[in-house]
Amino acid sequence: MFSQLISQALNIPVKQVEATLNLLDDGCTIPFISRYRKEATGGLDEVQIADIAEQQAKFQELAARKETIVRTIEEQGKMTDDLRKRIDETWSSTELEDIYLPYRPKRRTRAQVAREKGLEPLALFLLGQAQMPRSDMPVNAQVGQYVDAEKGVATTEDALQGAQDIIAEMVAENEEARNTVRRNYEHDAVIESKVVKGKEQEGQNFRDYFDWHERLSRCASHRLLAMRRGEAEGILRLSIAGNEQYCMDRLHRQFVHNGSQAGHLVSDAVVDGYKRLLQPSIATEYAQSSKETADREAIRIFVRNLEQLLMSAPLGQKRVLALDPGFRTGCKVVCLDAEGNLLHHDVIFPHPPKSAFVEAMRIMEDLVKRFQIEAISIGNGTASRETEEFVQGLGLGLPIFVVSEDGASIYSASKVAREEFPDQDVTVRGAVSIGRRLMDPLAELVKIEPDSIGVGQYQKDVNQTELRHSLDLTVQSCVNKVGVNVNTASKHLLTYISGLGPLLAQNIVDYRAEHGAFHSREELKQVNRMGPKAFQQSAGFLRVSGSDNPLDNSAVHPESYWVVEQIAADNGCAVSDLIGDKGEARREAIDWSAYVSDRVGAETLADIRTELAKPGRDPRQQLEEFRFSDEVKQLEDVVAGMVLPGIVTNITNFGAFVDVGVHTKGLVHVSEMSDHFVKDPNSILSLHQHVRVRVKEVDLDRHRLALSLKGVE
Repeated sequence: MFSQLISQALNIPVKQVEATLNLLDDGCTIPFISRYRKEATGGLDEVQIADIAEQQAKFQELAARKETIVRTIEEQGKMTDDLRKRIDETWSSTELEDIYLPYRPKRRTRAQVAREKGLEPLALFLLGQAQMPRSDMPVNAQVGQYVDAEKGVATTEDALQGAQDIIAEMVAENEEARNTVRRNYEHDAVIESKVVKGKEQEGQNFRDYFDWHERLSRCASHRLLAMRRGEAEGILRLSIAGNEQYCMDRLHRQFVHNGSQAGHLVSDAVVDGYKRLLQPSIATEYAQSSKETADREAIRIFVRNLEQLLMSAPLGQKRVLALDPGFRTGCKVVCLDAEGNLLHHDVIFPHPPKSAFVEAMRIMEDLVKRFQIEAISIGNGTASRETEEFVQGLGLGLPIFVVSEDGASIYSASKVAREEFPDQDVTVRGAVSIGRRLMDPLAELVKIEPDSIGVGQYQKDVNQTELRHSLDLTVQSCVNKVGVNVNTASKHLLTYISGLGPLLAQNIVDYRAEHGAFHSREELKQVNRMGPKAFQQSAGFLRVSGSDNPLDNSAVHPESYWVVEQIAADNGCAVSDLIGDKGEARREAIDWSAYVSDRVGAETLADIRTELAKPGRDPRQQLEEFRFSDEVKQLEDVVAGMVLPGIVTNITNFGAFVDVGVHTKGLVHVSEMSDHFVKDPNSILSLHQHVRVRVKEVDLDRHRLALSLKGVE
């Protein structure tokens, strides 16, 4: 129904839009469509498919709104053919609401009261006289007939005031007038922020906005959201205003064409209508639309950061010792096997006040040996640098990684953690999470609410429904890009696999517990409620290692196994002979175009060829070891001019935050990223990137650190 509209909105050919909508209506997921239905969609990616789905939802919502509006106007007996035609033809929500405004049920206004007193004909008379090129007709002669004490119109002044109230509302509801003011706001609206008197000390975090104004169209999303937060906390008072004189002049030209008595009365009504009704309405509209724009930008940044965080390089299946550092309460230590299972937990006290250094050293050396530890993971919270220095001094010869603790405490107290470790306290659960984040960030972070893992900006201030929807799509996308081992994946990871969801994820885990490991993808069909559609949508993203069919451990979908088997048969070899390095020569010799058919297209064959070369390849990068400078341990150690190694922990549209190991994240403002203008910080940096930064300024009072990338080798 909306294919043509969506095509125009997104600049995507109608045929591709229609194919995508058909697949979505058929219950296909975005990851599945993007990966396994390229011929149908013309190779649209996940973002384009998600945009099509979003536009479809918006147009469906608008269509439902139209039905409500038509029904309401018909019930009033005011529907005309022209009005219905205008409603049918518009697909702009703003235009639709403007059309509906005069008919929308509203509270009892001054204009409504005047109409009830029978003053609308007088208002129309005045308006008609004012819009003539010239009018000499005396108003008083017309007004007298509307004076009626029983109706509450005791004097001619009462009658004229009522008529002006009606005109004021007509001006405020006039489409042309509203668009005149909108156009001015689009270009000239200014947002102004003032501190609420007496809130100066309490609102120091917002002091940059105590006396601030700028063009609304140029107000960056982070500034708008900061001001909105200050307003919500009662620190700031915001206002949005256009060019009042310009708007008034244009409105007078529209409604007043002469200087007669009627013209002067209408002119006063125009001023009242603008100031009392129209200006506040448009200001509210732009306050809302600017907030929505800022929300979209903040969500875009959050989504981008979350994607980079979830796709962080994994250590892989290694035996890990993880430490959750602390001073007074000690460092919690856990040992994990290569699958992330908890083998042992302990507490050591290498730091003051207890300073049991020798005992801590002995415990660490014993655990490393006893559990054949291959890597060490240290949380980046309190006592992180001191703990890293302690472990480095042990000379264990193992790689040491400092990982983000953001959200670990949220996880450790969650229902998910209680289900996993019902007999352990929150400190052990938190340390386990720190270890697992090193092994596989994606598998661990999906258990935590995205807004608790320390990326993005103003995530608590944006539209939470839109944020949750966008983040869920991002998590789903990342999980399906990587794929999961169906025999080791947690219920929480499986939940995000295309076509599964919580119920089927739990059923897969229950099946494993009862029957043991899956031996093939085909066996997935034995899982309770795993119907044909769920299998179709999920199978390509679920890996079964050790299966008799090597394709079960690849991204080749079972629906395409037949063509790989046909290619192998045509070349007189087994499917396994086409896979990996040993199959390179055979793959190069194949005429892949010969296998293009109605059942399998060229794009699918290209994907199959790529997958056979590196079956089940993890798209994430390799993990690199990192170490902070030994020169600095705390903010007081940092001096302007120093060049320090750091890790990018968060990226916003005004800059990036970098951890240099002093418990205060430094800001590289966008102006300090390059000698050239940088529009998007993400074009320069990525999350978890290792960088070298120069210290520009240290503010001990405000615990702030200004950094620069300029001129750093």
